[in-house]
Amino acid sequence: MKYSGWPDTGELVVGKIDEIEDFGVFVDLEEYEDKRGLVHVSEVASGWIKNVRDHVSEGQTVVCKVLDVDTSSQQIDLSLKDVNEHQRSDKIQDWKNEQKADKWMTLAFGEDMSDDLYGRVANELLSEFGSIYDGFEQAAIHGPEALTATDLDDEEVESLVATARENVSVPYVTVTGYVDLQSSASDGVDAIKEALQAAEGNGEIPDEVELDVTYVGAPEYRIRVKAPNYKTAEAQLEESAARAESAISEAGGTADFHRGRRTDEE
Repeated sequence: MKYSGWPDTGELVVGKIDEIEDFGVFVDLEEYEDKRGLVHVSEVASGWIKNVRDHVSEGQTVVCKVLDVDTSSQQIDLSLKDVNEHQRSDKIQDWKNEQKADKWMTLAFGEDMSDDLYGRVANELLSEFGSIYDGFEQAAIHGPEALTATDLDDEEVESLVATARENVSVPYVTVTGYVDLQSSASDGVDAIKEALQAAEGNGEIPDEVELDVTYVGAPEYRIRVKAPNYKTAEAQLEESAARAESAISEAGGTADFHRGRRTDEE
């Protein structure tokens, strides 16, 4: 997505160098529609510059700081020397993330998505999360709950969450489910204990997964899984519940797996 407006003074912008002159460098702004800025030779690098081409080249992607914007003359003054390596790295990563998010929007709503739909959904995510990418990331981690504060309809939320969980890689995700375990047999307590041990995996949980089962309130137990990605976490949660159900069923008891709380207090 490219913005139709103008950058703000002090903002960091990503651009591509398309023309080099003795007096400075012209930069096409990658994030803004039809916007071009100038880096004066004095703002290319610190110290005396003998040849601008010793510092930059045509086609190079750069991060610049916006020094001044004059909309009446269509002029944007930029600086390269005022951007340190840490700022440059962070800005490039943010820009790449937004390019990914732009592709995800197309996956979520189709190639023929209207500009109005794109703009409305994008603005909701920008308003709530600060970036489209962060909106997708939160949707991947927390599901529809992450988007409850937005004005998106159920179908739009569903499309965003499905696309996010299919495409977003996050450092880790945590998913939670609940299982009700009951047994009326004389050894019902032991049967429930065995079902809980089965739910915990009997020491066979993958190393990259953290899984714990805790008592909530009779007959409810919480299963919480932390994993590197949503698919793994969800699979481990379902397998844990299935193991508990199998164990308690063999002992004549019952199990009921559900995603939300049923007791009043956690």
